[in-house]
Amino acid sequence: MIGKVLWHVTMSLDGFIAGPDDGMDWVARFAGPNPVVNQVIRTTGAVLSGRRSYNVGRKPGLPPEYRKVFGGAWIGPVFVLTHHAPDDEEDETITFLSDDIRSAGATGLRATEGKNLLIIGASLARQCLEAGLINEILVHVAPILLGDGVRFFARKAGEQVA
Repeated sequence: MIGKVLWHVTMSLDGFIAGPDDGMDWVARFAGPNPVVNQVIRTTGAVLSGRRSYNVGRKPGLPPEYRKVFGGAWIGPVFVLTHHAPDDEEDETITFLSDDIRSAGATGLRATEGKNLLIIGASLARQCLEAGLINEILVHVAPILLGDGVRFFARKAGEQVA
């Protein structure tokens, strides 16, 4: 059995998934018991993340749980797609890939053991969408207006993706 490729994200009412300077502290205000999130955690076998999202959790002064997927509630293999892997990563569950998006997706799916591959990162998700790799998008809309930041989906020329 092969899992699906899932883009799961929390978005502000005005369409941002991160605030200015990639701020994610606002998301924690809306965390709490959530059966949908619990199901995503249970059904995720591996994560494919973009480098920018990886960097967000490593900003100075952030609590250690920001380095972990779902604050540490999920544990498993994490693949980070990047052109420049850091040389100081100590977490053995994190693997850096420099493949093209299709190869990275295939690597992630192989590691899921039949569960889902969770996509993290706006740019990475856009690339996956354009390559036809995303099977499902799950969006939680938080009752906040951020005004600026990283858009849920942005594409030059405004072309639609079906």
